[in-house]
Amino acid sequence: MLCKEATVLWMQGSYKWESSTVSSLARSNGVLLQRLNSRDPPQAEEDILAEGSVCTTAALLLDKGVLGGFYERYIHTRAHENWRVLEFVEGFSDDLLGALRSTLDGESGMQVEDCIGVGSMYESWRVSKPLVCDLIIPFAPPEPYRFSFQLWRGPVNGVPSGRQASGRILLDSAIENKTSCLCRMANPGEDMLCLLHGPHTMAKVNILENLLCSKGTPYLAKEQVIKWFQIAITKAWGQISHKYEFELTFRNLRSPGALKVRFRSGKTIIFNLAPVIRFEDSDAYFVSQFTSNVNDSSDTCWPLSFAVYEKRLLKYLAKRLPENSCHIRCLQIVCFLHKKQTGLTGKTSLSVYHLKSALLHLLLDKRPLDWSSNHLENRACDILEFILKSLRKKELRHALIGNSRVPKEIGIPPSFIAAEPINLFRPLALQKHLYTEMEKHFREMVRNAAVLIQLYSPHLPGGNAPQFRSTDLNHGCHL
Repeated sequence: MLCKEATVLWMQGSYKWESSTVSSLARSNGVLLQRLNSRDPPQAEEDILAEGSVCTTAALLLDKGVLGGFYERYIHTRAHENWRVLEFVEGFSDDLLGALRSTLDGESGMQVEDCIGVGSMYESWRVSKPLVCDLIIPFAPPEPYRFSFQLWRGPVNGVPSGRQASGRILLDSAIENKTSCLCRMANPGEDMLCLLHGPHTMAKVNILENLLCSKGTPYLAKEQVIKWFQIAITKAWGQISHKYEFELTFRNLRSPGALKVRFRSGKTIIFNLAPVIRFEDSDAYFVSQFTSNVNDSSDTCWPLSFAVYEKRLLKYLAKRLPENSCHIRCLQIVCFLHKKQTGLTGKTSLSVYHLKSALLHLLLDKRPLDWSSNHLENRACDILEFILKSLRKKELRHALIGNSRVPKEIGIPPSFIAAEPINLFRPLALQKHLYTEMEKHFREMVRNAAVLIQLYSPHLPGGNAPQFRSTDLNHGCHL
């Protein structure tokens, strides 16, 4: 059971509880389990998420003060660290980007735009260590070349499930007429004389294709782009490394810009610089890796990320919520539970992106006043309940694609709003073992939620662990 495992986990940390507190926690957890058992008849393992089942400790909510105390102690007190990490990463990335431009000008001529910060650090909900900044770097080929796109918008017309909201990227020439020239479609090694493109033009195209594209095709390959970007970053660092007193290394060669800075003191800062390709004139970008993709073996299939729009939506909605609203705290608490459960039972296909997607749906559904600070525990339970219902239905829709409730002010192209909704769970549901493990992880996560929150809550005077209170159907969170 969790109580034993979690107590060991806690004792291995930097804090220690008195034996009376641990004993009180164990008694409290025992009472909780008795209540759960009395409410829920034994069920088969695979039926635990069936409609109408109550599988969570959230049905017996923690007192509001306990949840608030946990947040202040474990999450809020770390927020001041974020800005220092952001300041360093952004300053260093700008310097590295300047050197990268200089390197590319003398070689391929690739054009790179300024870095764009996305993800949890830039949306102010990152809490777990290490603090990782995610930055994307849009790039484009030199003139007169361009990228054109073959986009798969949804699960129609035989589109593979793992390729929803993705596409292929074609390295193209803006001056060529694709309908009248077939020279680039010839088989490798075939002797073809092209009257539209001279030897110099085709030589430059071939250089770019060899650098970025899948062999024998004009389509960008993720592995080729990753290799090109890592070599370019290494050369750029070589130009400016004398200015810094730290080491810069790649953390993961499978990820294009997973970088780690190590200072002489031994302290490290990690961040991600990802090369991306802007889709037409939008703020959607093709990326080499995305959390919702599962075992997509095609090297020329690029997922489409809406991270910039998601950041913009959170900022837009936050301005309309009450002062000191609880939406970010809710997401942080749920992500904390997810990480701790991962530490107990191992990795899972359920990602923080799924949790954030649930929050975005709820923000669009509920009234602004529902997110006032005194609704913290109810809204946190709403996120858990939303995920649970999505797991039962095997459907978690993308928060932006095909969602007519997204405000026009966010600027998403109308074609994406009108598109077929994307089911983020569909690729997982087609792989039964992955989906079963994800369901099991979530079930255990919510069952363990109350105990984990108590473990990381401030120690109360008198050695007594905070107690649970029952809630009725109208005010509780029944999952």
